[in-house]
Amino acid sequence: MPFRMALLVLSDSRAAGEREDTVIPTCREALAGSAFELAAAKIIPDDREVIVKELRAIVAQGDTPLVITAGGTGLAPRDNAPEATREVITREAPGFAELLRLKGLDHTPKAMLTRGVAGTAGRTLIINMPGSPKAVREGLETLMPLLPHAMETLLGLASECARDDVNRSEGKVDR
Repeated sequence: MPFRMALLVLSDSRAAGEREDTVIPTCREALAGSAFELAAAKIIPDDREVIVKELRAIVAQGDTPLVITAGGTGLAPRDNAPEATREVITREAPGFAELLRLKGLDHTPKAMLTRGVAGTAGRTLIINMPGSPKAVREGLETLMPLLPHAMETLLGLASECARDDVNRSEGKVDR
């Protein structure tokens, strides 16, 4: 059974209908054949209070272990994703944002401008990504090998996070 994922596109112009959204279809395409289903997608303004309210509502439902936000991670005064996310999460998971920035540099030096963060609230992992369809596709490609295990761990389904499986009774390491 696939893990449920929600996508929040944070964009004043898209939320107002002034600009066409291509992030949601790009995300659906990137998730095809993966361990995730896009269970909910919504376009909202890049407004801190609105973002916090939407994130808290998703977390409170308790059935969506992954939320990706797209947009609002830059240096512009209206970029509020990191601050809103920090208001909702209880534990940071900085490796996700660090990896997105690192791999983003393979595509553009502008990847260093993103202020995205990641962390957990209850049994939900929230990850900020930049708002372009290209950044979302590349970000999902980067994270997809890690996310199923992250979900299993977060949901208490993984037995161990070790690099190798150890047969403790015989002291053998299986690779």
